Amino acid sequence: MARFTLPRDIYYGAGAIEELKNLEGYKKAMILTGGSSMKRGGFLEKVENILHGIGMETQLFEGIEPDPSIETVFKGAAAMRKFLPDVIVAIGGGSPIDAAKAMWVFYEHPEATFEEIKKPFNIPKLRNKAIFVAIPSTSGTATEVTAFSVITDYATNIKYPLADFEITPDIAILDTDIPLTMPKTLTAHTGMDALTHAIEAYVASARSDFSDPLALKAISDIYDSLIDSYYGAKDARGKMHIAQCLAGMAFSNALLGIAHSLAHKTGAMFDIPHGCCNAILLPSVIQYNAKVCADRYATIARILGLPGSTDKQLTDAFIDSIKELNQKLGIAQTYKENGVSEELFKQHADEIAANAVLDPCTASNPRPIDAEGLKKVLTCAYYGEPVTF
Repeated sequence: MARFTLPRDIYYGAGAIEELKNLEGYKKAMILTGGSSMKRGGFLEKVENILHGIGMETQLFEGIEPDPSIETVFKGAAAMRKFLPDVIVAIGGGSPIDAAKAMWVFYEHPEATFEEIKKPFNIPKLRNKAIFVAIPSTSGTATEVTAFSVITDYATNIKYPLADFEITPDIAILDTDIPLTMPKTLTAHTGMDALTHAIEAYVASARSDFSDPLALKAISDIYDSLIDSYYGAKDARGKMHIAQCLAGMAFSNALLGIAHSLAHKTGAMFDIPHGCCNAILLPSVIQYNAKVCADRYATIARILGLPGSTDKQLTDAFIDSIKELNQKLGIAQTYKENGVSEELFKQHADEIAANAVLDPCTASNPRPIDAEGLKKVLTCAYYGEPVTF
C-alpha cells in the first residue's frame, strides 16, 4: 500500500488571498514572514486586515532569514507557546514557510528535539493546537503543498530536509498577484528548483500513477512559461506559480533524488542559492541516472518536442535543453563558474558526499549511489565534465 497526501484546500488565482475569510471561527493567528517584500507589496497588511475582519487576534513574527536556522525555529516556537495561536499563517518564500512548519512542530511538542524530528517521517501528530496555512510568494519550493521543510544547521553548514506528511499544510493559497513582485534572479533560481522537483519526481523510486501526470504537466508548463516569467510577463508568472505547485504535489509524494541531496549539502557550504545549485547539478544527475531510466527522460523529451529517435538521443537533447535554459536565465552551468574556488571545493567534496549519502532524497534516487559516486557526480558538476560511469 502507498499514500498520496495533499492539503485539504488549495485556493488559487488572482486575489486568492481573500479566501482567508474562510478561517472564521478561529480565534488567534500567528503570522510568520521573512524580509520586507510582503510588507512593501501590501500583502502582509492585507492578511492582517482580512483576519481582523473576521474577528481574529493576530501576532506577527517577521525577519525569518533565507535558509532558516535551528535557532530561529526555536525562537518562533517559543513565541507561539506564549501567544497560543490556533492558526499559523506563513507568507513569503520557501524559507519562512519552511521555518514556520518546524516551529509548528516544537509549538505542539516542546519536548521534541531537532535530532528526533530530522529523522525521516518521525514527526509526532500535529493539529492538537493549530492548523497551518501557507501563502507562497515565490514560484519554486512548493512548500505550501509538501511534506518537507528545509532547516539549516549553521554550526555544520548542513541543510536538513525534514520529511513527514504531518507538516503538509492544511490550506495553501496560491495568489497569482504575489509572485509578480519577484526579481529576475529569484525568478530564475526558484523556477529551476521547480523544474528539478518535477523531473526528479518523475523518475524517483516512489513515483506513482498519481504523481506522474502532475510531474509531466509541471515540466511542460515550466518550459512554456519560465523564460517569459523571467522577463516579467504577468500571465507567465501566474502559470509558473501554478506549475511549481503541481511539481510540489508530485515530489511530496514521489520524493526526490540526488540533485536535491547534493544541493542541500552544497548550498550552505558554498553560499549558493538552492535553486541555482539544482540548476548546476541537474544535467550531471540526469546523465548518471540515465543508465536506469533513460526511457523516462525520453518521455519528457518527446512531450517537450525535442529531437531524437532513441532514448539516448532524446535524453541527450533533454540535457542540452536544460543547459540552454540555464544560459537564457543567466545561470552559469558549473560550480567553478559560480565562483567556488578549486581549493574550497577540494577541501569539502568528501564531506559533502558523505553527508549527501545520508540525505533522505538519496534513498529515492532511481539509481543507487554511494558516497564515492556522489563525489564523482559533484566533481563533474564542478568542472562541467560528462558523467560516464
